[in-house]
Amino acid sequence: MIKGSCLCGRVAYEINGPLTNALNCHCVMCRKSHGAAFRSRATVQVADFTWTQGENHVTWYVSSPGNYRGFCEACGTPLLSRFDQTPDVYGLPLGALDDDPGVKPAAHCHVAHKAPWFDITDNLPQHPEAYEETPEPAAQTLT
Repeated sequence: MIKGSCLCGRVAYEINGPLTNALNCHCVMCRKSHGAAFRSRATVQVADFTWTQGENHVTWYVSSPGNYRGFCEACGTPLLSRFDQTPDVYGLPLGALDDDPGVKPAAHCHVAHKAPWFDITDNLPQHPEAYEETPEPAAQTLT
C-alpha cells in the first residue's frame, strides 16, 4: 500500500496496486499546475485508488476538454488527474506521495516545451512531445 496526502493534511488517499508509466512531463500545463520545471507522474488504476480523507476538499479544474486536474481547495497541492478518454486510470503526481512509490520516471516528455531556465542533466530519454511506453495490461500512458 502506498499513501499520499496534501500539504495541509485535509486530503489523503491510498493506493493498493502498482504504479506504472512514470515520467517527467515538461508540458506548459504541467509546469504551470505544479509551479515547477516539470511534473513527475505515474499512472494508477482507478480500482487501486481510494480517498481516505477529505475527498470533499478536492477541487477539479478542467485543464483541457475531458482532462481534469484535482487539487486541495485549501493548500493547492496537485493530487490527481482524471480523463474522460481513459476512465479506468488516473494520472498521479508523485510529489504528493508519503511513501516510496516503487517506481522512478523512465523518461522526459514534452521537452520541446520545457522551461528555458531548466537544464535536463540526467540520462533519461527525452521526447519532444508525448511519450508512450508499451502499455502494461490495463494500463495506459497519460500526460
